[in-house]
Amino acid sequence: MDILKNKYFKFSLTAVLYTLWVIWLGNYWWLFGLPVIFDYYVTKKVNWTFWKKRDEKNSTVVEWIDALIFAVVAVSFINIFFFQNYKIPTGSMEKSLLIGDHLYVSKLAYGPKIPNTPLSFPFAQHTMPLTKKTKSYLEWIKLDYKRLAGFDEVENDDIVVFNFPAGDTVVVEMSAQSYYSIIRGYAQQLEFQHKREGQARDKQYYYNQARDYVWKQYNVVTHPIDRRDNYIKRCVAIHGDTLKITDGEVFINGRPQQDVENLQYSYIIKTNGTLINPKALERLGIAKDDIARYSATDYLIPLTREMAETIRSFNNVISVESNMQPTGEYSPRVFPHNPAYKWNEDNFGPLWIPEKGTTVPLSLDNLPLYERIIEAYEVNTLEIKDSTIYINGEVANSYTFKMDYYFMMGDNRHSSADSRFWGFVPEDHIVGRPVFVWLSLDKDKKFLSKIRWNRFFMNATE
Repeated sequence: MDILKNKYFKFSLTAVLYTLWVIWLGNYWWLFGLPVIFDYYVTKKVNWTFWKKRDEKNSTVVEWIDALIFAVVAVSFINIFFFQNYKIPTGSMEKSLLIGDHLYVSKLAYGPKIPNTPLSFPFAQHTMPLTKKTKSYLEWIKLDYKRLAGFDEVENDDIVVFNFPAGDTVVVEMSAQSYYSIIRGYAQQLEFQHKREGQARDKQYYYNQARDYVWKQYNVVTHPIDRRDNYIKRCVAIHGDTLKITDGEVFINGRPQQDVENLQYSYIIKTNGTLINPKALERLGIAKDDIARYSATDYLIPLTREMAETIRSFNNVISVESNMQPTGEYSPRVFPHNPAYKWNEDNFGPLWIPEKGTTVPLSLDNLPLYERIIEAYEVNTLEIKDSTIYINGEVANSYTFKMDYYFMMGDNRHSSADSRFWGFVPEDHIVGRPVFVWLSLDKDKKFLSKIRWNRFFMNATE
């Protein structure tokens, strides 16, 4: 149709779409882009695509460069405002989502975030390709948190993609571990050594010593919110909820969590001394990496309840028991990493999830629950002097939260690094919601058999 080639039609259509985008963005300074669009389509006074000639044929190389620039700009725009790909790297959500699943993640579900660091290398999260610590972004421009309007809000039991809250600091040589868990580990080693020698000191001393050691011995980098690793978990509790975990079962406001079909726990499997047929485990969908043997007769494998019942029926299996930690057993790995809270991954809480605008009394007893929120997420100066709490230099007996928070857990409950270990997820870390699986590859298989055809376009929200 001739109208599609008309310069005024092209300008009008582009201008309308651009204006709608500016209204959605809420920053009307961008309306100054309309004269640029008018010149690009109508007056053509300026060659905005300066890398190619406008009135004569360009070389093949220039045409390829032009196509590449367009593709990079278009895909970057789509990734920021509409959707992006996410590949499942670990088994924390098995069997709901599998290692090798590629997901279509909607940014429109909860509203896209404006990038905090817009100057970056395309499609690199935080590190330049082929490097280990070269940042892929510049911090010359730093923007405050802003989320555009979306279709929905995060609700209980949503599967959510978010920036890893504890990923603000990373030890390059041990990037698979949380920086803070590394520091706690070194601090605990040093404290244990001193106690054996009868020289125990306060915990802050050991924390400071461990932090100094790590920064001197390793390469440590920091990342702004939008450049932290993306994680995917199920949101078991939203702001205002009270969460409690009893023998692995999650309770929200005193009621059991909605049933999750593919929920997994680790089970200890005892046999009569013979091996379980690997093909039988493969037919159940158990990955090779999930199978651990720690004695001649014992296995430790993550299973759904249905899978556990199936394995109980095997002739050479004597027993199948869930590997739960008992109530009251303190785990230093578990949030808030304080022995006053004798919690572990299977028996945890009760814990209230902070809500924007809510004020809570503040004391040395409950400070471990909220200190990272106060200092890191809501950027205040927190000090304790003579058993008195000071926030921004003033005595604080209470605190009012500036953001909403969430509690995330993996469906593979005994093989998931989640909120039980590093605490709350702030609202400014929420990225989007997975919609469907568009590709799934099994790393245990070869060639075309790697492709899990039955998972194509599978709903990823349940």
